[in-house]
Amino acid sequence: MKKYTPQKIEKKWQRFWEKQKLHETADRPAFAKSPAGKNFMMLAEFPYTSGNLHMGHWFTYSVADMYARYLRMNGYNVMFPIGFDAFGLPAENAAIKHGSTPQKWTTQNIKNMTKQLKTIGAAFDWSRVVDTSDPDYYKWTQWIFLKLYEKGLAYRGSTTVNWCPKDKTVLANEQVVEGKCDRCDTPVEQRELTQWMFKITAFADSLIDDLEGLDWPETTKIAQKNWIGRSEGTIAEFPIINSQLSISDQLPKLETGNWKLETAVEVFTTRADTMFGATYVVLAPEHPLVEKLKKQITNNKEAEEYIDQTKRKSELQRMTEVKDKTGVELKGISAINPINKKPISVWIADYVLAHYGTGAVMAVPAHDQRDYDFAKKFNLPIKQVVLNDEEFIGQANQEEGVLINSDRFDGMPSEEARKKITEQLKAEGLGRAEKTYRLHDWILSRQRYWGAPIPMINCPACALRDPSGQGYQPVPEEDLPVKLPKLDDFLPVEGGKSPLARAEKWLKVKCPKCGSKDADRDTDTMDTFVDSSWYFVRYTDPHNDDKLADKEKISKWLPVPMYIGGREHNTMHLLYARFITKALNSLGHVEFSEPFISRRNHGVIMGPDGKRMSKSRGNVVDPDGEVAAYGADIVRMNFAFLGPFDQDYAWNPDGLAGIQRFLNRVWNFVSRYSDNQLSIIDNQLIHRVLNRAIKEVGDQIKHHKFNTGVSSLMKLLNELDGQTLQGETLKKISKSQYEVLLKLLAPFAPHIAEELWIETLSHETSIHLESWPEYDEALLQDEMVTIVVQVNGKVRDSIIVKRGLIEAEVKELVLANEKIKKHLEGREIKKLIHIPDKLVNIVVP
Repeated sequence: MKKYTPQKIEKKWQRFWEKQKLHETADRPAFAKSPAGKNFMMLAEFPYTSGNLHMGHWFTYSVADMYARYLRMNGYNVMFPIGFDAFGLPAENAAIKHGSTPQKWTTQNIKNMTKQLKTIGAAFDWSRVVDTSDPDYYKWTQWIFLKLYEKGLAYRGSTTVNWCPKDKTVLANEQVVEGKCDRCDTPVEQRELTQWMFKITAFADSLIDDLEGLDWPETTKIAQKNWIGRSEGTIAEFPIINSQLSISDQLPKLETGNWKLETAVEVFTTRADTMFGATYVVLAPEHPLVEKLKKQITNNKEAEEYIDQTKRKSELQRMTEVKDKTGVELKGISAINPINKKPISVWIADYVLAHYGTGAVMAVPAHDQRDYDFAKKFNLPIKQVVLNDEEFIGQANQEEGVLINSDRFDGMPSEEARKKITEQLKAEGLGRAEKTYRLHDWILSRQRYWGAPIPMINCPACALRDPSGQGYQPVPEEDLPVKLPKLDDFLPVEGGKSPLARAEKWLKVKCPKCGSKDADRDTDTMDTFVDSSWYFVRYTDPHNDDKLADKEKISKWLPVPMYIGGREHNTMHLLYARFITKALNSLGHVEFSEPFISRRNHGVIMGPDGKRMSKSRGNVVDPDGEVAAYGADIVRMNFAFLGPFDQDYAWNPDGLAGIQRFLNRVWNFVSRYSDNQLSIIDNQLIHRVLNRAIKEVGDQIKHHKFNTGVSSLMKLLNELDGQTLQGETLKKISKSQYEVLLKLLAPFAPHIAEELWIETLSHETSIHLESWPEYDEALLQDEMVTIVVQVNGKVRDSIIVKRGLIEAEVKELVLANEKIKKHLEGREIKKLIHIPDKLVNIVVP
């Protein structure tokens, strides 16, 4: 038989599949229950076009393809689409670095990546490709913006933004990692700018509550919940008084209990039960009250110097510098604790953030560790108001209990006290129950060139007639797409101005509302995460010129039943896609409110040194080189065999040789099948072995345990290839039994399986159109078991025997095994350890 040479057979079958359109998926009617014919979109995150494919892409797509092929063999109408996330900073920065333009760079990269993707041998449906930088695609990105704008879910407003000084653009909160730009690692600055935003906060509750019904990793759910940061508690108002004057002079209605003053600090707390222990208030240095009260603040110069210092710190520094608390007391003013009507000091400290909550906190040092550390440093009062089993020694007691030192609430459990104290505050006009969120609206304006233009027009004439002073008008739908103009100079501009302002002919436009010729297009582009927040919808109808996608086609494929991607998108892409889906659902454009029913996060492939692959580290491994050397099937199976799919791995080329040996054995094993009648005992034993393997491999793929799926295939080949079955060496298997082996192998190594199926076994149609083999449940409860045989603790072989054999019977079969004989030759058995139906370990000198 000819030698197994992957490089010779793989391109042949890739061309064959493409010519046969084997992977193009028809839009069949949706079936509710039966897998037979049921539509199934197997979605893996599409790649950025900033460069060539890396090992991580191969890991994701090759293993996802195994699942897609398995589903297809089980009767599903599987769509495995692919596309390109082509707009945004990664592609633009790469083009600048390489002295190209974003258009040229992206076009060339898509061409190269397409070539690379095809070498994987994945069942991608290339008829449904989307490219987010194609006007036919971003026309609908702009359409989505307009639909959200119509309903007030897209708006323009002034806000504190994250500014990347290197990329010279705004970043969403989700794109700031540890205080740095997630693209270039540059420390992020805070600026006040007017930007376009999506009202993602309108869906904050459903973004949390709807997680419960999703089959997602718990870590992903927790990450989203924490990012949204919903807290249920109490808003309390702490009236501000001039501490230089007597309280009675300032509060003439003290006797009537009317403590409401014109100026008050609003705080949010989840622990209203500790309010009697609030001994000072802390404001964020940027809090508007600081500026409002500066005439009353007697140490205003000291406060202003501290505020200037704070502006030079990143948000990350302010959140992480917890051990070295800093702050300044605002002398000359005090706050009134609204529950006990006692004056307390007011401070500014940089650990309080203006945009988080109300930008102010009531400090309860006895029951909050952060407040305790601050109070200790500045020698502020610490008052215990909750009693429980925890000792109060050198740290805050943060547990719930019963109230003490809390007037009429003494002895009341914390949970009940929170309700009662909130009720009292509400009755006095000093508070209310409320939910707060960490989540802020999505800032989508980007001051860069390579993105979808925001479809809005700024008309000065309309602004004069608008009481709000904003003259922005939406581009009419019939004028979409607003195409990105070509620019000779597309580099980012200092000072926050967009490069599109240079496109003078493109910039000037007639106002669609009043007809003025002095209107300008908006020169910002959209965050690239807008492009990727809906791409899965376009896969259902990628060539529709008249609609986002046909509703009937959407209903056939969506929501996505399985989505595979990186955990780095837990609080970015996944959150944004959920928001856009919920927004489109609320507007009646889609019939579902969650885009992805099941989610699986893949691990990361590190360099051979165990660190992230980076050209600067010199640890980048080129997947094209590995494929050229070993072939796609070997690389695919090696990825699957690394271990659990969601874990990280250092690339180790040594594993490729092991997979190569296995596939060579499969290749050569074809000579072992026989058209002749097998003995009854051989046929029965082989049938049982295959029966078990069918269930094992199928279950392992189904549950994304691809590594144990490969192990089961190796185990199966070992059992079929010269292993002993009840002491007898197997010589032959039938053709139909060999076909089962190939069918089980097909999802993992599609090329070699196809070659042996068609060229060697002379089938006329693809193995990938075959059904997954069926197994007999009754045979799984058979009398045969596999016993692992060790010599001095090392596995040397395995044998299949009848269940329940006694030690003497097992020993006789083991010692008759040819492989074991070789390891025992000339050595005396000191001990034999027998674990019934599982293992034999022979101990020799």
